[in-house]
Amino acid sequence: MSVARRPLLTATAAGSLLCALWFVPSANATDGKPPSAPAHSTAAAAGTEADLALADTGTVDTSPYLFGGTLFLGLGAGFVAFSVRRARQQY
Repeated sequence: MSVARRPLLTATAAGSLLCALWFVPSANATDGKPPSAPAHSTAAAAGTEADLALADTGTVDTSPYLFGGTLFLGLGAGFVAFSVRRARQQY
């Protein structure tokens, strides 16, 4: 009887996880106000140093995301391999 409930438990856990992830805020969240025009639009054409310093942020470091993604991919593959091996031992 407990074996028949296992797929239902798995589906419930997956659905709960998806519902929880639904509420994670997105990276492009804004305050809802439309962007305003710059107050010194004529100075922007001149290319002053203050205008150039605002956008000088450098590159995005993606190595933590690659490392974390690889780690979770390996962990998921390990769980799948473990469950397949365990299922074959039962029969």
